[in-house]
Amino acid sequence: MTNPSSTMDNAIVAKQVNQWLDDVVIGLNLCPFAAKPQRNNQIDIFVSQAETEDKLLEDIFNQLLRLDDTPVKELETTLVAVPNMLGDFWDYNMFIDWVEALIKQQNWQGIYQVATFHPDYCFADSQPDDADNLTNRAPFPIFHLIREESMEKVLKHYPNPEAIPDTNIARVQALTAEEKQALFPYLFG
Repeated sequence: MTNPSSTMDNAIVAKQVNQWLDDVVIGLNLCPFAAKPQRNNQIDIFVSQAETEDKLLEDIFNQLLRLDDTPVKELETTLVAVPNMLGDFWDYNMFIDWVEALIKQQNWQGIYQVATFHPDYCFADSQPDDADNLTNRAPFPIFHLIREESMEKVLKHYPNPEAIPDTNIARVQALTAEEKQALFPYLFG
């Protein structure tokens, strides 16, 4: 039986992640490939209620299996939101190694990859308050499970994909304080 408060929490978390996806990722065009699958309802937001690393790894594994078993026309990609753990960015960063090891162990290299987002995301060459970190900041720790074949297809038709990170950094650096507060209320609210 499902705990009603847990279900509500899942709905609230999923709504906040979806809002971030619409307003930040798609709204700022940080990922020029996200709008179409979002419009076609091919992005799943899975809220993991895990409170241990083992359980979270199991949830991520099950979401990768689901991607493996579901046609791309029905499910393009999955965002695994983690509201109950990995709030510390360095713990989150260490856990990424487990996810990548899982992908390697299951021989999914070249099939799936993971992109990472966190409320305190900080690039290695940045200071925590640098605006460029906003490109990977999200309301919760998130593991974005990506089909590599789909990514390769869209990159073939996108001019100058290697410029995307620099374009994104310039875009978030140009935001006013009011825009940052509106787009990232969990950071500036």
